[in-house]
Amino acid sequence: MNMEHNGKGALDGIRVIDASRVLGGPYAGQILADHGADVIKVEPPQGDETRGWGPPFDGDAASYFLGLNRNKRGIGLDIGQAAGRELFLHLIDSADVLIENFKIGTLERWGITRALLQDRNPRLIHARVSGFGADGPMGGLPGYDAAIQAVCGIMSVNGEAGGAALRVGLPVVDMATGLNAVIGILMALNERHASGKGQFVETTLYDCGFSLLHPHLPNFYLNGRTPERAGNAHPNISPYDTYATGTEPLFLAVGNNRQFATLCRALGCERLAGDPDFATNADRVQNRAALKVALERRLADHECAAIAGTLIRAGVPCGAVRDVAEVACDPHTLHREMVVDAHGHRGTGSPIKLDRTPVSYRRAPPAFAEHTTEIMDELGLAADAFEDVLPRGIRVPGASPGKDRK
Repeated sequence: MNMEHNGKGALDGIRVIDASRVLGGPYAGQILADHGADVIKVEPPQGDETRGWGPPFDGDAASYFLGLNRNKRGIGLDIGQAAGRELFLHLIDSADVLIENFKIGTLERWGITRALLQDRNPRLIHARVSGFGADGPMGGLPGYDAAIQAVCGIMSVNGEAGGAALRVGLPVVDMATGLNAVIGILMALNERHASGKGQFVETTLYDCGFSLLHPHLPNFYLNGRTPERAGNAHPNISPYDTYATGTEPLFLAVGNNRQFATLCRALGCERLAGDPDFATNADRVQNRAALKVALERRLADHECAAIAGTLIRAGVPCGAVRDVAEVACDPHTLHREMVVDAHGHRGTGSPIKLDRTPVSYRRAPPAFAEHTTEIMDELGLAADAFEDVLPRGIRVPGASPGKDRK
C-alpha cells in the first residue's frame, strides 16, 4: 500500500541533526521525520553499525537499519578530526534539534560543549540519549537494551512462573527511550515559542526501563513484596492470561465484572459469574488457578479464532496468539496503513495519525552518505576545506575531478 501524501507534516520547517546510532536516537529521528521534519543523519566514517546487523540485507544495508532511518537525508562525517567538527558545527548552526548518543564525555572532549552549542545556536534543542546519564553511581557507563532490561528489573518479571528471567523479545527499552526523547523534544519546541530559547533534553535507557515497571513498582511500593514471574498472567487482574482452547491458545484480558459475566454467558457457564470465589476481581485473583481450570474446560470445545471473534464482538477483550507473519498481512493491519510501500522500500507505518497534517513517507532510508553533496551545497560550504573528513567515494561540490574521493 502506497501511503505518500503531498501535504506538509506537523513538523514541516523543523531541521533535525540526527547524530545518533543504533536504535533509541534513530527511532526518535524517524518519528520526527515521518511527520515532516528535515532530518539529516550524520554517520561516522564506518557508518551506523546497524547497517551490518543482518541478515536480511537489502544491498549493503540490514533490515535493522532500514526500519529506523526512512525519511532522512544522509551524510558521512569524521567528527574526530578538526575539520569534521567544524562541518558538524555548521550543520548544528542550521538546526532546530540535535539528537545524539555519543558516549558521555565524547562531545566535550572534542570541545563541543553545551555552552558552545548554546552560544552558537541559542534556539537549539539538544537531545541526548544515553545508557545511564552523565552522573550518579553508574553515570557515563554504556548501555544496550537487553543489559538495561536485566539491570532495571524487567527481565525479573518476564518469564514463566518458576522459570529463569527472560528478556522481552523486542527492544522495548530502546523504543521507549526514543519515544520519550520525542516527547521531550516536542515539549522543548513548544516552550521555545514562549522563551525563544532552546534547552537540553535528556533521556536514558535506565530511567526509561525503570519507568516501564508498571504495575510491579506500584505494587511493591504498597505491599513491599518483590514481584515474581508469572508467565502470561497479570499480577493484579484475572482472568488475564493465556488459556488453552481446542486449537491455538487464546489470550483473555477481562478487566471488570461486566466483561466476566459476558465471558461466562458466551461460554455457557453463567454459574461461574455467580460463584462467590469469582464474584470480584480480587476474588478471581485469589482463586485464579481454579478459575483457569474451569474456563479451559469450556474453551476446549471451541476453535480459537472462532471463539475469539465471538467474544471480542460481545465486548470481551481477547485475541488469538498470532505470529508476526499473520499480523503483517492481517486485513486490519493493512486497513490501518501500518505496512507501507514507498520509494521501493517496505516499512512499518507510523502509529500516530493526524487528520490535517498526516504522516508522509518521502524518502527511503539513505544509502551511506547519500546526500553529502546536496547538504554541502545547502550550507554553501567550500568542499576543499572538508574533503579529508568526508567518506571516500563521495563527490564533493567544487572539487576538481582529480580531487574526487575515490
